[in-house]
Amino acid sequence: MKIYEKAPAKINLLLDVLRKREDGFHEVEMVMTMVDLFDRLEMEELERDTIVISSQAGYIPLDEKNLAFQAARLIKERYRVPKGVYIHLDKKIPVAAGLAGGSSDAAATLRGLNRLWGLRIPLDELSRLGGELGSDVPFCVTGGTALATGRGELLQRIGNPPQCWVILAKPPINVSTADVYGRFRVNQLNTHPSLARMMAAIEGGSFTAMCDALGNVLESVTLSLYPEVRQLRSSMRQLGADGVLMSGSGPTVFGLVAKQAKAERIYNGLRGYCKEVYVVRMLT
Repeated sequence: MKIYEKAPAKINLLLDVLRKREDGFHEVEMVMTMVDLFDRLEMEELERDTIVISSQAGYIPLDEKNLAFQAARLIKERYRVPKGVYIHLDKKIPVAAGLAGGSSDAAATLRGLNRLWGLRIPLDELSRLGGELGSDVPFCVTGGTALATGRGELLQRIGNPPQCWVILAKPPINVSTADVYGRFRVNQLNTHPSLARMMAAIEGGSFTAMCDALGNVLESVTLSLYPEVRQLRSSMRQLGADGVLMSGSGPTVFGLVAKQAKAERIYNGLRGYCKEVYVVRMLT
């Protein structure tokens, strides 16, 4: 039997860092939602007790460094599954892009193996298991739209944001999340994005208010390190996006627009600047 799972990309509508914690992580407030840019995973049981991963993408690790591999190993060991699994990963989400591609792959692996092996693990328990792999994995397990607190693993489901078009653009660079957080200094922030404004915009279904409430405190670090990201953000604004923000630690920048025609114009305008540009919808 084969099991298929989709692993959608996420974007941060709001990302705020409150403090550096004693355990080395940062205390955050994030509003996250998913968009219809997917990796696809195919899983098949193996009689021999091993984990095998393949992919058409030549630029990702296929061993213990892969989060999907780590997820498979974790669920096998925790629930004492004596069988192995073959996972094929059809990679579409850009790597090291601030879109949680690896975390979403891990989450899809947990969901898929839960079904493949008939483990009947409740979703909230599966989400907690994902928290052992990374801060974004619990959200990717459950999907939807959520307020994430703690180090990102504490989730509160919230209503869907106003439906709109999303242009994603990744410049030809990779950004280390650990490096960005390592350089970030909370005490140097002048302002924080308003969580109350973002929550009110989503609750009220106001696209304009949502665009006005976008905010990501990590932009101050990534934009200073990578002028390509700053230029991309400026270009997206000049091309007419209603709301523009960097997702996660970057380098992907997204623009929000209400009309498909405008989304396509921005897409065409950005294609000359970077190759990895996508027009997608929010998964509401």
